[in-house]
Order: sequence, then C-alpha cells, then structure tokens
Amino acid sequence: MKNHEKSIDPASQKMLDKAYAEGIQTVWDRLEAQQPHCGFGELGLCCRHCNMGPCRIDPFGNGPKLGVCGANADTIASRQLVRMIAAGAAAHSDHGRDIVLAFRAAAEHGEGDYKFKDEKKLLALASEFNIPTEGRTIQEIALDVSDIALDEYGMRGQKLQFTKRAPKVRQDLWTSLGVDPRGIDREVVECMHRTTMGVDTDYVNLTLQGIRTSLSDGWGGSMWATELSDVLFGTPEVVKGWSNLGVLSDKEVNIVVHGHEPTLSDIIVFAARDPELLKKAKEKGAEGINICGMCCTGNEILMRHGVPIAGNFLQQELAIITGAVEAMIVDVQCIMPSLPTVANCFHTKVISTSPKAVFPGATHVPFDEKNAMETAKQIISIAIDNYPNRNQGRVNIPSDRMGYMAGFSVETILGALGGTLDPLLDAIKSGSIRGIAGIVGCNNPKVRQDHNHIALAKELIKNNVLVVETGCAAIASAKAGLLLPEAADMAGEGLAAVCRALGVPPVLHMGSCVDNSRVLVVAAAIANALGVDISDLPLAAAAPEWMSEKAVAIGTYAVSSGIYTVLNSPPPVLGSSNLTNLLTAGAEGVVGAVFAVEADPVKQAGLIIEHIEKKRTALGL
Repeated sequence: MKNHEKSIDPASQKMLDKAYAEGIQTVWDRLEAQQPHCGFGELGLCCRHCNMGPCRIDPFGNGPKLGVCGANADTIASRQLVRMIAAGAAAHSDHGRDIVLAFRAAAEHGEGDYKFKDEKKLLALASEFNIPTEGRTIQEIALDVSDIALDEYGMRGQKLQFTKRAPKVRQDLWTSLGVDPRGIDREVVECMHRTTMGVDTDYVNLTLQGIRTSLSDGWGGSMWATELSDVLFGTPEVVKGWSNLGVLSDKEVNIVVHGHEPTLSDIIVFAARDPELLKKAKEKGAEGINICGMCCTGNEILMRHGVPIAGNFLQQELAIITGAVEAMIVDVQCIMPSLPTVANCFHTKVISTSPKAVFPGATHVPFDEKNAMETAKQIISIAIDNYPNRNQGRVNIPSDRMGYMAGFSVETILGALGGTLDPLLDAIKSGSIRGIAGIVGCNNPKVRQDHNHIALAKELIKNNVLVVETGCAAIASAKAGLLLPEAADMAGEGLAAVCRALGVPPVLHMGSCVDNSRVLVVAAAIANALGVDISDLPLAAAAPEWMSEKAVAIGTYAVSSGIYTVLNSPPPVLGSSNLTNLLTAGAEGVVGAVFAVEADPVKQAGLIIEHIEKKRTALGL
C-alpha cells in the first residue's frame, strides 16, 4: 500500500514517507505483517475462556460446530461481544472514577492544585441530586456530590442518578427489559462472570447484560467523567486554535500530551507557563515551551484552553518521527506500545505517568494528584533538559496545520441559542436542519486515515444534517477545516443559513470520547422538549473508523438509548446469524434502534439521511 493510500492527511503522508526512508516501522507496517487476519477471530468464533480450548467453530465446512464444552456459535460470539462491552465500559468508567477521586481530593484539600473552575455547574448538580446548599461551603457540597458519585460504582440495587435525565418512556423501557444499571462496577463484574465457562449461554440474555453494562458507561461512568471534569477544569466554551503536526515548533521545547485523563494534561498547561521553567528553556537554547495535544487528552485541553492539537490516534508515532518532540507524556488508553521503540530512533523521551499503564522503554514518573503541579514541573523539566539533544538535521515538521473552533459543551450550545433549545427545535421543525448526526470514534489503519470521517461529515452537512463530533473523529474534522465557520459554505442552504446566523461551524466539536455523554444529554433534552422518546428523534450516530473496545460500549449504549448507529465494520459477531440479526434488526422491536454496517461513507450518509427522513415523517415534520 502506498503512503497516500494510508491517509488523506498530507502531514501524515509526509511523515510516512520519512518513516519509510529511514526504515522506521509504523502501525501500518505492523498491520501488513499481520495479514491475513484470523478468520475465526473476525467472525467471533474462537473461544479461549477456559483451558479445554482454545476452541473454534467452522461456519462453512465440515469442521466443529460446538466447542469442547458444547458452546455453539451464538454463545461464543455473544460472549465475545459482551466481554468487549465490559472492557470498553471499564475503561471509560475507570477514567470517570479517577476524575471523581480528583474531584473529591479538591473538596478535601481546598488549597491544593485543583480548584473548582465551574462552581455554578457544581451547584446545579447538587440541585439535581437534592443536596442541600444553603449555608454550606462549596467544599461541603462537593463532598456530598462525590459521595453520590462513588456510591454509583458499587450500589446496592439502586438506580444510576443520570439515567433520570432520559425521557420517562425510555426509563420505563429499560426497567421493563431489566437493563437498568445497578452499579457501574457491578455490571462489568457480572459480564465477566456470565461469560465464564459454565455460566450464561443464551445469546439474548447475554446481550441484555451487555446493554445494561453499556448504559452504566454512557449514563454512568462517562457522564460522571464529563460532568465533574467540567466542574474541576471548567465547562468548555468556544475557543479557537490550530491542529495537525504543523503545530510543532522548530525553535521551542515540544511536549505532546497523549492519552485521555485531563487531571495531568490540564495541570501541564499551567505548569508550562511557570517563569522559572520558561527561563530554563531559554537557557537550553529554546525560545519557549510548546504544549500540544494528541488524541482525547488533546481534546480535553484544546476545548478548555485552545491548546494546539498535533493529531489523532494514527499520528502518535508520526509526531515522534518529525524529530522535534522532546517528550511525549502519556497516561492511559489508546497509547501504542510501539512508542518507546519509535522514540529510540530519535531523542524523544516517552514519559508514562499512570500506575495502570507502564510501558517498557519509557521513563516512568508517577503522577500524584496531591502534588500535581510539582509533578508536572518535574516532567516539563525533563523535556527541557532533552532539548539540546535534538538533532536539527533530522527535524522535519510538516507545514500542514488548520484552524479550528471547538468547545461546544451542552451549556455552550444552549448559550449560542439564547439559553433555550427552541431555536434548534424550530430549525429542525422548519426543515432548515433535517436532523442531527453524531460522528464518533477512533482511527483504524484498516481504513484510510480520516477518509471515512471527512467524507461522511461532508455528505451529511451537504444534506442539511447538523454534525456533532467527539474524539478522533473531531480531530479529523479539525484538520480538514470542518470546525471553522467558513465550512458552512460546504453545507446545504438551510444548515448554512443557521450556521452563519450563529457564527458556528456545521460540525460541532463536543469533546473527548467520554464526552459522548454530552450527546446523550442533548438527545434527552430534545426528546423531553418534544414529549417523545429518543428513538423518535431525527437523530443518528456513526463510528466510521472505530477500533477500540470503548467504541463497542459507546455504540451499544447509543443503540440502547434509541439512537440508530452506523459502523464501517462489524464487531466480531458475524459467525452467529442469530446475534447478527438481533443487533441489526431484532433490536428495533426491543430498544427502538439497531446497528447498521456499511463500509462506504457516502452510503453511510445515505442510511443516516434515510433514517432521519423516516423519523421526520413519523413526527409529522
């Protein structure tokens, strides 16, 4: 495969050329070396959950039709799916737990490095949870909020607080199906129990547990991560900045923060402004300190501080290959184990910070929220000391960069609309906006980088569908210029007019991948305003380049919330025709939405538009 076929991004193409010329292996090379992938694995028909196996089921020939224990294709494939959902929910929800613990530490130590940047939102949460506020300090109120949050991870048969935000008809549906989450950790543990050899073997029953676990993520762990991150670090407001590898500087100390948890990256932004560190950088020959983001931790700081973002998932190795990165600071999730190996080809230091994610070959600096600023300064100092080791003869920073407008939290969207959803509802009712589509998810080297994200978004806005995005999909649109108000020129007449009136892009950046919870909140608010269920709305979602187990959890809680969801490729379930039919057809009669699978992004857009028009007709619009 030629480099221009691996990515539509010109900066990535240039770095791939450099990697090839210098013999540096990247994710695309490793993908090619893995071909052909295991067909049993792709179909979900291999099982290694006990030591009688591993077992596989032959869907075509005269091979085995049952595992050693007697499990059939339906059981094996559904167990694989449920374990993927559990892993994805665990990742997002554990991220949420760390935010809750940082939030609680800020409440307990009011003079620490973390302050409550949005006390108004904290008070709103207290009101939502019936926590008394009169005559009490912010710290006392925050401690009560954190108690509720921590209780939700291991409840005793109660109901998650945020599920009450969903329309009453949706809540009743979840109750009737027995999929109301009973506690975030409990649902993940029960998934692992049920999928152990000798426990649950019914594919429908297993799938219902997957639904319940995904809801504990979307309406639980992820929502707590978003809400309390806003309180701690500030609710995003509209910001402008720059994206792509061209944001790296040839004369400054370049530090790339990569991962997902803003507890570290947010404090790094402020630590880099320290006069002593800036003085040290100049003493080492640099003109300053340049903080850039990568992946979702990059999204966290770009939407709160306008920090430049160097790229999305498939660019993490390429940033190092520029030869201009002094340090890549990583925490958790979506971090390639290859980074230290690539960094060894240059002067770059990969610095890991989480006890949950240690990478052989990286420098480990444990991050402690109680001494956050001190740790951040220590890490930045390591990067500064590394600046003189940069080989200027090997530096090749692509000139490609693009501006963006981001920070579209629920509160920002409401503010742009004058504090009420009415203007948005009026635009939908009039047909100026036909509907809303959420494009989310990762990059995957099996798909030409950013191609599906951009082609899908362009086709949707051309047809007057407002697009909201999170995660790596949003970064793809930033690099392509779709997060600028000028992108309204690519939109249909109705959507373009709305965007120009509000001064916003036709593609709205709503945050990191845990911030898909913001999409749920908006969907619930619109449904409640119209007096309908979420499944009745002209609304859809898509993950056109997904790769992570987190994406499986996200897609499942979207469908389980009533949102039609399009994937470019299926999870490993096709070996079970019954499970495949349940997910793509039968679920309509259960939760009011289904998955659809389509590789072509233009055809994906066609499916979404067809769905939106069907919902408009049913609503009489």
